[in-house]
Amino acid sequence: MDNGKQTPVPASRIRRMVKLGKLAGGVAATAMNRGARQLASGKMPVTSELLLNPQNARRITSQLSEMRGAVMKVGQLLSMEAGDLLPREMTEILAGLRASAHAMPDAQLQQVLDQAWGVGWPDRFESFEREPFAAASIGQVHRAKDRHGRRLAIKVQYPGVSTSIDSDVENVARLLKLFRLLPPGFDLQPLLEIARRQLHDEADYRLEALALRRYREHLGQDPVFRLPRVIDELSGVQVLAMTFIEGDSIETLASAPASLRDRMASHIVDLALKEFLHWGVVQSDPNFANFLFDARDNTIGLLDFGALSINHSGRSETFARLLTAVMDGDLEGIVEAACEAGYVRASDPFNCRMAIADLVQTAAEPALHSGSYDFGYSSLSQRLGEKLWYLRNREAFQRIPPADVIFLHRKLAGIYLLCARINARVDMRARVLEALNPNHDRSAKRLAAP
Repeated sequence: MDNGKQTPVPASRIRRMVKLGKLAGGVAATAMNRGARQLASGKMPVTSELLLNPQNARRITSQLSEMRGAVMKVGQLLSMEAGDLLPREMTEILAGLRASAHAMPDAQLQQVLDQAWGVGWPDRFESFEREPFAAASIGQVHRAKDRHGRRLAIKVQYPGVSTSIDSDVENVARLLKLFRLLPPGFDLQPLLEIARRQLHDEADYRLEALALRRYREHLGQDPVFRLPRVIDELSGVQVLAMTFIEGDSIETLASAPASLRDRMASHIVDLALKEFLHWGVVQSDPNFANFLFDARDNTIGLLDFGALSINHSGRSETFARLLTAVMDGDLEGIVEAACEAGYVRASDPFNCRMAIADLVQTAAEPALHSGSYDFGYSSLSQRLGEKLWYLRNREAFQRIPPADVIFLHRKLAGIYLLCARINARVDMRARVLEALNPNHDRSAKRLAAP
């Protein structure tokens, strides 16, 4: 983490609104000045280029990172789910927010912890590192050791974030409309509602503690994956204390022997398939930082369960039907399951339904490949991006999918990128077939593969 990025969090709704207003004013003023200079030189200004010039890009990224909370989270969601509809410069700005957050200064940290634990809280610890080792949109994380000698990770929420979610979401929507950064007719509201619901859940750390326990029940005594344990007496709405999980960045696997890279990637894929198809509980933020590799025993630590998506509507069965139809080459079954999942409607024109079926089949390329799929040398991400850009620039394809489908997209994209980053080769077909029919003998499926 960049230790120089410490700025106070604007805690009140009024201060956050004023800060966004100043941001809008500064962006507009810079655009007007550049437009005037271009007109004076005989060049016709282009609005999007004026608004998203390098100076404004730096201003927007910095200001949204300083505000944190819903402002930053909406930007992250937009970059992932509507990035191909936005100007390239805006997409780059929003994508930068995924790994960019300022830490709050010590005075605000002290205020939050005094409120959560009482003014004598330092006496409860043998040590507490004031400098966070991680910072994100909702809070930051500190290392500590309690009087029992337990190494802990303490997640501390930024002040004012939980009470400003609704107003932040609306203010971001106003900014996007003001600067006309979305295509005409694009309905942003479903995405805003997803962000609003997710943020309200993430801002209550008691829910994250429950989610972590629920995930542990599903995981059981898995020999590969490790989870932190919640320290109840130190946890509440705005502070979550957990045991510290040892490990290095999952990306260190990129320099490991190929057999180890492939094996660990296969475990990660198996876990994701269990989440989708059997548990109905998905850790839907596949940020690389949420996976830690421990080379001492070749295990993987899993972090951050604030973005746990819990299936309440039978989506696991829908995804299983969609994946089964893809594996069987059943075009009619793909379209039916895609309609049920919300990708397309039965009333949509035939060419729309076929385009979505083609997109689904393209995305499933690793599972349709015979033998090990080489993620490191795959161009699938680029090809999918090109198809999405083509479709999203047509009005019929500008609908935002349901929330749980968006979580699926996030997870799948994250797993793909992780496997590509560590140059893994995974027999995806065998793994998917086993996940769809776990009681069937895997060797028989291999013989049946084309």
